[in-house]
Amino acid sequence: MEGSNGMENLQAAATTSDLNTETEAAVNDSWCEIESDPGVFTQLIRDFGCVGAQVEEIWSLEASIFHYLEPIHGLIFLFKWMHDEQPDGRVESNFDENIYFAKQVVENSCATQAILSLLLNLKHPDIELGETLTRFKDLTIRLDPLSRGYCLGNDRKIRTAHNSFARPTFVVNESQEEEIEDATYHFVSYMPIGERLYELDGLRLGPTELAVIAPGQNWLDIARPIIEARMHSYSTDEIHFNLMALVSDRQRFYERQIEQLQRDSLQLAQPQREAEMNELLHRLRVEKEKNRQYSVENARRRHNYVPFIVELLQQMGEIGELTPILEEAKLNAHEANESSEKVEVEDEFY
Repeated sequence: MEGSNGMENLQAAATTSDLNTETEAAVNDSWCEIESDPGVFTQLIRDFGCVGAQVEEIWSLEASIFHYLEPIHGLIFLFKWMHDEQPDGRVESNFDENIYFAKQVVENSCATQAILSLLLNLKHPDIELGETLTRFKDLTIRLDPLSRGYCLGNDRKIRTAHNSFARPTFVVNESQEEEIEDATYHFVSYMPIGERLYELDGLRLGPTELAVIAPGQNWLDIARPIIEARMHSYSTDEIHFNLMALVSDRQRFYERQIEQLQRDSLQLAQPQREAEMNELLHRLRVEKEKNRQYSVENARRRHNYVPFIVELLQQMGEIGELTPILEEAKLNAHEANESSEKVEVEDEFY
């Protein structure tokens, strides 16, 4: 969960004595909240050492949006967590050994846990887990879900990559902090494993089986109505949802398509070949520009601007420019408050 105000104490479920030190370490080493952004999640995957995968944001549940991004290997859904929310399917406590499932035992780790739930269950030629995730999976494959959760909480490389997106804090508005704490958001994953569609939520006892996938059926056609129904189950004023897809690296995907088109060029008429090539080159340029923008945005996210801001305010104070700005800000705030009160009075009168 992100911003949890009293997450369920899953550590209490541990009964194995050799997990005591791991429990203490997992609790003491905090994990930061992660922004639900495709650029952040894509960079996290790369920082884990995984190659060939990226994350794309889904703006609509229309089938055409999903079709454009295929192959889609899994979905990551962010929603407002409710303590008494019932699962959409059957939660399995004794599940197939081919399903990698870990419990969430560390607060704020659900973003990374949602990513790993997909990657560690994925078998696709486009994607290579890399040394860090391969080592972690080999180390924990024979452990129970709770022990896997502790191992994840204590993995320094994974935790360091996750916490590299921690936001520097300087001044905290107590009223804003209380408002944020009241809203607890959580990431879960959806993906096909074998012939079934599963929801992987680290706060459950096990994976949730949602449906059987018929031969030749696209699992996304099953997942989309489930997610849509879940959104509709909330109040009409709740709009804080986010849906992202784990897909193959789009830049590499288009580069392979260009290579294939070049090999098959003699089989196509020249106008068709040129049209397809121009379209692929355009999409490739878009992906390169998007990756460049991700790099810029992530560098800004990771940079600590607090020392600069403090020094700037000190310099402005020394040369006498800070006080007039503060007075003007107070005056603007007072005028805005009076205008708001006037509107409220007029609304009440009418």
